[in-house]
Amino acid sequence: MYALHGKVAVVTGAGSGIGRALARAFAHKGCRLALADIDGRSLSETAAMLPVPAFTQTLDVADRAAVFAFADAVKREYGTAHVVVNNAGVALSQTLERLDYEDFEWLMNINFWGVVHGTKAFLPLLRAQNDGVIVNLSSIFGIITVPTQGAYHAAKFAVRGYTETLRQELEGSGVFAVCVHPGGVRTNIARHARHYVDSMGNTDPARAAAQFERLARTSPDQAAREIVAAIERRKARVLIGADARLLDWIQRLFPTSYPRILRAMLRRMRT
Repeated sequence: MYALHGKVAVVTGAGSGIGRALARAFAHKGCRLALADIDGRSLSETAAMLPVPAFTQTLDVADRAAVFAFADAVKREYGTAHVVVNNAGVALSQTLERLDYEDFEWLMNINFWGVVHGTKAFLPLLRAQNDGVIVNLSSIFGIITVPTQGAYHAAKFAVRGYTETLRQELEGSGVFAVCVHPGGVRTNIARHARHYVDSMGNTDPARAAAQFERLARTSPDQAAREIVAAIERRKARVLIGADARLLDWIQRLFPTSYPRILRAMLRRMRT
């Protein structure tokens, strides 16, 4: 078991959703907290909810220099870090044919490069003390694919490969890496997405967000509890939600034909 009490937990994207829930969960485990989010107001709201003080900083994880400066600030504040959760992320819905480079780069800079920046900035601290955890948020969309989510898939598959490689390279040390694959979690990610069209041809962002929220069955608090439990148990791979576990098995059993099965399942759920 990895003991969390007294450890310094760093969470990006802590202004809402899973990040906010993780801040609460770590606080109740007795962690000292370093929280970041691009939305300073939401971040302040998270800090106000906590039973303990937290170090907070407004941060764009796509900005490499800013992420390294954040790591330096955490070191000045606490002397070190132990648990680093690279959670910040955004969504984008568009066909690959029509997807423009600006949108693709926007998503990759946050969802993939943000993970890389956070890992590279904090890993030396963890290595120096031979104690710590890097937790990177992939997605069930880092395991399966659906139309119009190509950019998101590209980032989340990349996070999966990056984290699984990191885990192997850290074997034998006191530092380990966890890759998290949430299914549908009731967060605001769809509300804040760049939405052009979905797999059903829908171009209305509000309708798409409402559809996502209807299908998302896991609460952020439940996701956070499962992530914290995985850290404590030193689990390498975490599937969050019954939907993620089901889709993972469908992909394993039907590696090339699962898209047809998913389409049939989605049609039934929407009727």
